[in-house]
Amino acid sequence: MFSKSPVNKTTILRWFRIAFAVRLIAMAFFTYLLIAYLIIPLDWFQYERRHPAIDSVPSITHTTLGIPGDPINVGLVGTEYQIHSALLAAKWFPADPITLKSSLKIAADTILKRSYHDAPVSSLYLWGRKQDLAFEQPVADDPRRRHHVRFWKSEKLDSRDNPIWFGAATYDTNVGLSHTTGEVTHHIAPDVDAERDKLINDLLQVLQLTHVYWIDGFHKTRQGKNGGGDHYQTDGRLRVGVLVNSSENK
Repeated sequence: MFSKSPVNKTTILRWFRIAFAVRLIAMAFFTYLLIAYLIIPLDWFQYERRHPAIDSVPSITHTTLGIPGDPINVGLVGTEYQIHSALLAAKWFPADPITLKSSLKIAADTILKRSYHDAPVSSLYLWGRKQDLAFEQPVADDPRRRHHVRFWKSEKLDSRDNPIWFGAATYDTNVGLSHTTGEVTHHIAPDVDAERDKLINDLLQVLQLTHVYWIDGFHKTRQGKNGGGDHYQTDGRLRVGVLVNSSENK
């Protein structure tokens, strides 16, 4: 007959420690999943819904004559300083004001096909006032084509004292005559969602956003014409980016 060997206490203690460590790792992993995939998204969802400007902003801009203009399709949460810092980092340039000098310059540059990084943009109106800020990104050396966005600052602040800058981002494809007024204007590409996504993605690439979220059903009508008579279509969603703290940009 063989006698049973006594269990080594050191071995038991080692296995107990391994089991305890595995339990700690499992608890830590579960906590991570809970925070990353439930608590933080829920917190941002509540943050989104707390901002009083989201539910009251018009979805369409208007021209000086009251004609429906470009659709609102993007939002940025932060200060004016953050807006300028973030857009410049993403190589979007502030647009010049419309003056005789800037108008003559853009006309000459269009004819001569010279780049004009900060060419002026026409005024559109939201809440009865023209854009507070305008930025653009040139395409090669052709001022007829450009990415551009106009921003309006919300008067209402969220619980963190942040405004939302609502933007209308579009891509200019050419210079021509307005289909509604006959005036000289830039014509836009119909896919305004692509321009919305480009702006946000440009900011993400240069690490200027801490979070991005969507407002579904922002546009009830998903196609239309802007003030120049150009057709556009959208998936109806507003894409909102939260800018990094100003202290991180300085």
